[in-house]
Amino acid sequence: MLFLSNNKTTQGLTFCSLLSLVISLSACSTPIKNITKKTVMVSDNAINSGSTNNRVAHDRFEYLNRKIYYANIAIDSVLLKPVAKVYKRFTPQILDDSITNVFANFDDVGNAINNLLQFKIGDALKDTERVIFNTSFGIGGIFDIATEMGLPKHHEDFGQTLAWWGVPAGPYIMLPILGPSTLRDATAKLTIDQLTKPEAYSKYPYQLLVVDKLDERADLLSAEDVLKVFSEDQYSVLRDAWLQRRESLIRDGKIDKKADDDMIDALEDLEDLDSE
Repeated sequence: MLFLSNNKTTQGLTFCSLLSLVISLSACSTPIKNITKKTVMVSDNAINSGSTNNRVAHDRFEYLNRKIYYANIAIDSVLLKPVAKVYKRFTPQILDDSITNVFANFDDVGNAINNLLQFKIGDALKDTERVIFNTSFGIGGIFDIATEMGLPKHHEDFGQTLAWWGVPAGPYIMLPILGPSTLRDATAKLTIDQLTKPEAYSKYPYQLLVVDKLDERADLLSAEDVLKVFSEDQYSVLRDAWLQRRESLIRDGKIDKKADDDMIDALEDLEDLDSE
């Protein structure tokens, strides 16, 4: 339907972003198309090149993190995934898209606040416009009018704001259920980020939280096959991918030249594989 967000049909999502989305149950879900085992191998090599040693240095609690990671996988297998399958099977696509859009509209409030705190005034104004147009003309955010109008979607949180102000990330940590984070980002996620969510002030905040996370998990079901062809050490691949994407978000997509060259090489390899 016109004005429904096209996030779920977007192609060309980098594999590093995909990995981070899968493990953290991110809301920006994208069906995975045209990804083969060769593609995974190329992306795996790209992830593990460059500044991997720096990422390992941040994982000082690796033993505990791995335990929590596999516990999360077990919980997902016996609880989250089965429920998400039922949700996906009986929820019409148009309703599924609408639910995703509503919570994305809620997120724009936090995006606007954090962009303002980072003195990115132009982005903060665009986020505010998104909320106004999607809430009014988009009927509470059911329809993503703002994107159709050319207003870009941003992804900001208080962890990124703290990074902008110079607060160090601290060690990498794996949170129960919530997935990968750092000490700085986890502190922000569990405190200030909760205060910027409009749904937290509703009459049914916990019910809305359940619906939001269920919708996110259901949207990720299409990425399941990619996980099956990972390298043997899935934990390391996912950790490195998450940290790389997190760094990209904090820098608004601006990465160092070496990382940029590595990504270009990886994309060129992917193009060669797709042409085979």
